[in-house]
Amino acid sequence: MAGGSFGPAGVAKDRADQYQGRVTAYVIISCIVAAVGGSIFGYDIGISGGVTSMDEFLEKFFKTVYKKKQHAHESNYCKYNNQGLAAFTSSLYLSGLVATLVASPITRRYGRRISIIIGGLNFLTGAALNASAINLGMLLLGRIMLGVGIGFGNQAVPLYLSEMAPTHLRGGLNMMFQLATTMGIFTANMVNYGTSKLHPWGWRLSLGLAAAPALLMTVGGLLLPETPNSLIEQGRKEKGRQVLERIRGTKNVDAEFDDMVDASELANSIKHPFRNILKRRNRPQLIMAIFMPMFQILTGINSILFYAPVLFQSMGFKGNASLISSALTGAVLCSSTGVSIALVDKWGRRPLLIVGGIQMIVCQIIVATILGLKFGNDKELTKAYSIVVVTFICLFVAAFGWSWGPLGWTVPSEIFPLETRSAGQSITVAVNLFFTFVIAQSFLSLLCALKFGFFLFFAGCVTIMTIFVYIFLPETKGVPIEEMILMWQKHWFWKKIVSEHSNDSDVKPENSLEA
Repeated sequence: MAGGSFGPAGVAKDRADQYQGRVTAYVIISCIVAAVGGSIFGYDIGISGGVTSMDEFLEKFFKTVYKKKQHAHESNYCKYNNQGLAAFTSSLYLSGLVATLVASPITRRYGRRISIIIGGLNFLTGAALNASAINLGMLLLGRIMLGVGIGFGNQAVPLYLSEMAPTHLRGGLNMMFQLATTMGIFTANMVNYGTSKLHPWGWRLSLGLAAAPALLMTVGGLLLPETPNSLIEQGRKEKGRQVLERIRGTKNVDAEFDDMVDASELANSIKHPFRNILKRRNRPQLIMAIFMPMFQILTGINSILFYAPVLFQSMGFKGNASLISSALTGAVLCSSTGVSIALVDKWGRRPLLIVGGIQMIVCQIIVATILGLKFGNDKELTKAYSIVVVTFICLFVAAFGWSWGPLGWTVPSEIFPLETRSAGQSITVAVNLFFTFVIAQSFLSLLCALKFGFFLFFAGCVTIMTIFVYIFLPETKGVPIEEMILMWQKHWFWKKIVSEHSNDSDVKPENSLEA
């Protein structure tokens, strides 16, 4: 079937009310196993900051930072300012950015499962290299392999979850990825707390245990079924229908199956998805694929999660106190994600993003004010003010956990038509990893230069992104993934672009003179 008969992109027939099926144990188990892929991302985020605050690790790989840390006269904000130390954290995300672009055609052509398996194997290799590192080169090579694993995993897992989940529960099940990520962060914080007492090799155990979630991801990828959407896109329609019937628990899947077939025929007619996604008719999805992950990182959350022990030590928390405080933020993030899972398909995406943004702004301003008035190069926070700072950082983390944390992944993964879905997810992951790399590499220098103004900078970013969501993001709750194009056609702003360019296609209609 030619592309011209489909309208702008995606399925142009509203058959959502004909979808049938129930939530089966099969789909829940598949989503849980797939979402474990998020735990490797979370584990690394949580483990990096704890390891970089351990004296044995610093003494072996970053002697300059270790010596600077011992000097009492050193600026509290600048103790850890070292580009090599920042590169240890950020190198992973730069390699992940490249890997996700490579993963896109593999995910589209060979399915979501193969990318999940490749991601797990690369992460296993990286964990082994890091745990056995004897020099900085080996350490950075391990980080690069971890990045390849994250690039493939983050590209494939959100797509897998969106395509397996029934429409009315897609938001909640998709957030299993973010829940696994937050559980990985919390687990890493607790591991760091325990291994910090194991001298001098505790840091090796922290880095090596990354192999555990990677192993679960790899084995899970081998056992999981491929998504019906991907099977149909590969031309295996009968197998795709069988899987669809199995995960929906009914034989009456004609409407949903027909939507998938229509979307697949258009997808297979698009030979250059990355070129196609740049077409003006796909402008709304492209804008969201860029701005949602960018704003997610510019909340400042990764600065706190990467360097929580470093940050708390800079504020005057000593040794175990800094690790306990960072473990507390990890626990808050993990538990708050459950709030989003419970509410996202009842309240919708937009309300959670807007309210969460407002809460984050307030918390960042309060923390910046306290640090500006009560903390500096020559003084530490009192116990009372330290408790207040940790409390508001936890409230900030909680707001992120039930809003931008999960929804920064959920919204982009569900808005693309099948023909550009893998390309769109690659852009989302690439943008996320690019800004993650930038923040990871620059955080220690920014903290040294901006001091308490660092939090005000991110408060400004959150203000901008909250306004952006209010104006430009339509509500995707309850919209079938193959019928998202209808949502853009109804939005007050995007309908002008989508409607005016409905015939802008890579594919020529059957009745054209050149066909």
